[in-house]
Amino acid sequence: MSSILFTHSYFLRLDPKQWKAMQPYPPLATLYAAALLRQQGHAVQLHDTMFEQEADGITKHLQVNSPKYVVLYDDGFNYLTKMCLTNMRKAAFRMIQLAKQHQAIVIVSSSDATDHYQEYLDQGADYVIIGEAEITLSEVIKGELPLTEIAGLVYKENTQTHQTAKREVLRILDELPMPAWDLVDMEAYKKHWIQKNGYFSLNMVTTRGCPYKCNWCAKPIYGNRYNSHSPERVATELAFLSTQYKPDHIWFCDDIFGLKPGWIQEFAQRIKEKNISFRYKIQSRVDLLVDEHTVHALAESGCETVWLGAESGSQKILDAMDKGIKIEQIQEARKLLKRYDIQCAFFLQFGYLGETTEDVEATLNMVLQLMPDEIGISVSYPLPGTSFYDKVKNQLEEKTNWSDSDEMAMLFRSRVHPQYYKSLQRYVHKTYQKRKGIQSFLRFFQQQQLLSERELRSMMLIPYYTPAAYLEHLKLTRYARRF
Repeated sequence: MSSILFTHSYFLRLDPKQWKAMQPYPPLATLYAAALLRQQGHAVQLHDTMFEQEADGITKHLQVNSPKYVVLYDDGFNYLTKMCLTNMRKAAFRMIQLAKQHQAIVIVSSSDATDHYQEYLDQGADYVIIGEAEITLSEVIKGELPLTEIAGLVYKENTQTHQTAKREVLRILDELPMPAWDLVDMEAYKKHWIQKNGYFSLNMVTTRGCPYKCNWCAKPIYGNRYNSHSPERVATELAFLSTQYKPDHIWFCDDIFGLKPGWIQEFAQRIKEKNISFRYKIQSRVDLLVDEHTVHALAESGCETVWLGAESGSQKILDAMDKGIKIEQIQEARKLLKRYDIQCAFFLQFGYLGETTEDVEATLNMVLQLMPDEIGISVSYPLPGTSFYDKVKNQLEEKTNWSDSDEMAMLFRSRVHPQYYKSLQRYVHKTYQKRKGIQSFLRFFQQQQLLSERELRSMMLIPYYTPAAYLEHLKLTRYARRF
């Protein structure tokens, strides 16, 4: 059997926004693959780059362990890896070069490598895995099949690049072993979480893939097929994590949580039977949360926060995105979640093709009317493999990826000033925070309600956010003149 060193290319320090937020999650997809290879008898180790300062940190593992294989396997469940940040790509290339200097066979699985496999091969990678990677990886390392018969693989032979047939996705996810959590320095994660946030959160996944057709959303690893772990399997893993590592909170990092009819209700029942008490957050769609039975089951099972892809307050833009939702559903989902004391957070996206100042204002008005508990703002980001990318690829500038997740640069030609969307992000955030402060003020002085520490702080910051929002609006007006 072979010695395998797993690693990944997400360095928290290389993303200043995420380093400041300090909400690190172990590389879940990497741990799934490592668990499967270990189950098959291979000697498996992990070089976790999450808190590393530079790519050269892998050298100590290469010198001490001399692995036959180095598997650079990114966490395809973490949406930040789908953005293919150039800081992480450079780190990946450096680790490939270091691994080759130590005569290791290098195998890469990532969203970025899927989209740019030739670049990774040119940097020295021996194989790039396309799509869901566990079975392909297993077959490559087992070495029993000719490369041409291993689906989902790209490799070089005599300077020629070869790509094999597409790999079908796994359908019965419960057949996979639980992630190899023991490979992670869990105490380091716990320490950083508690020091910054006051609690400890871990990540889990219940599904793979997403069947919806939002035309800007890339699915390079798991595709459009939607397959799910059973509620029993998820509850069993939760019971293990609760006993072994004692997280206060779970992030279910599925693209869509609980899409199958009745899954959430059965999950709530399994949690109750196992007497597990925990808080969790999910990502979902508004059209799935207009059903009160579903929202009630979420509340019963401990759901604290739902992140929704609201995207825009303009129905025209939602339709152009092929989002498949209505503004009324956003409103109804927000109302239902509030009724069951579940925090509601909105993903917002500006800059989509055809967006006007009226569409921007409609989105801001929606936010101020519905007042979600949190907002996350981005601009339309063209990822290879999407129809949105195909629409704008002839307009792409030389720069095709952000360096970090807070860059907010428009990567295709736009009618507005380059600083417009960065200023818009700041203006919306400051206006939203000002409104939150005003709401807290009214609850305290008009309704005589006691405020939480967060609400009290929000109220005290009204004098800051009021002029700050005004000044940002002045900048925004100047930048918007090219609309």
